[in-house]
Amino acid sequence: MTATPAPHPARFLVIPSLLCIGLLWMGALTPALATTHPGQAELVREVAHETGKSPQSLNALLDGAKMQQSILDAISRPAEAKPWKDYRPIFLTDQRVDNGVAFYREHRALLEQIGKQYGVAPQYIVAIVGVETSYGRNTGKYKVLDALVTLGLYYPPRAKFFREQLKELLSMPGNHLAGPIDTLTGSYAGAQGWGQFMPTSIRDFAVDADHDGHIDLQNSLPDIFASVANYFVQHGWVSGGPVAARAQPDGAAQQVAVKDATPQWPLEQFEAWGYAPLQPLSPAEPTSLQTLEGPNGPEYWFTFQNFYVITRYNRSPLYAMAVDQLAQAIAAGVGQAEAAR
Repeated sequence: MTATPAPHPARFLVIPSLLCIGLLWMGALTPALATTHPGQAELVREVAHETGKSPQSLNALLDGAKMQQSILDAISRPAEAKPWKDYRPIFLTDQRVDNGVAFYREHRALLEQIGKQYGVAPQYIVAIVGVETSYGRNTGKYKVLDALVTLGLYYPPRAKFFREQLKELLSMPGNHLAGPIDTLTGSYAGAQGWGQFMPTSIRDFAVDADHDGHIDLQNSLPDIFASVANYFVQHGWVSGGPVAARAQPDGAAQQVAVKDATPQWPLEQFEAWGYAPLQPLSPAEPTSLQTLEGPNGPEYWFTFQNFYVITRYNRSPLYAMAVDQLAQAIAAGVGQAEAAR
């Protein structure tokens, strides 16, 4: 064995310095390599801390999710941006009405049982699943995890809302979902099931109506119907209350600035401003007014508490009007079918 020369003082100082720099560089690089999506590490820390779930399993789920440009494109052109004259024909088609009548009649016993239990007219439950998913025929093709990762981590205009939905999805117990998180499909916004519930809505309003210990908004009709009805009730649905009614302005009607669908004035106040109802209504009924662009010019509608409740499902007044008119068409069709028997 030959003797090892003593290290040069300068070399002795330089080598550890280079080693430290290398270690620091590798340490700085490691988090970037371990994170597939921006903000993933912080999100995983939060969910793991609050639920006790394994960071490794959470990272594995998120690592498997993909940012989808088609989702960012879709959210930039919602149907609710259309005027009423173009929006209404999307949902008020003969086929959708006929399918709704058939759907109601097929599931009548269950719908009317749940409608009675919650105080929600069954045709409104049917209209929601009709507008949302064509009575369960189209519940969405996007992976829910992809949608919420894309919108929660890559879409700054609404990142706060969608990150909350993503966090809730990752936190949710397995018996609140139709299957494993990475297998769920839904809309481009991450809504699931026949009623298109977001994760926080599943948490707050979904119901295990068939009492099997599992909330399934994809395969259990009792859970689907009861969850829609419960959503309405928890947002203030008035059993038997009006939804919307056509208004006729006179030549001197005042323009009314309406912020949203919240009923703000009694109907008699609108009458004093020059708007007459075209059907009998209580003068004291709390009311709002919607002005929509119809095919023949402006349409004026009195809207009530139940209309406001539908806008809690989707905040567009066009959506609420489509649900109301589809519900009425379905109820009329069911009545006609029963009368013809």
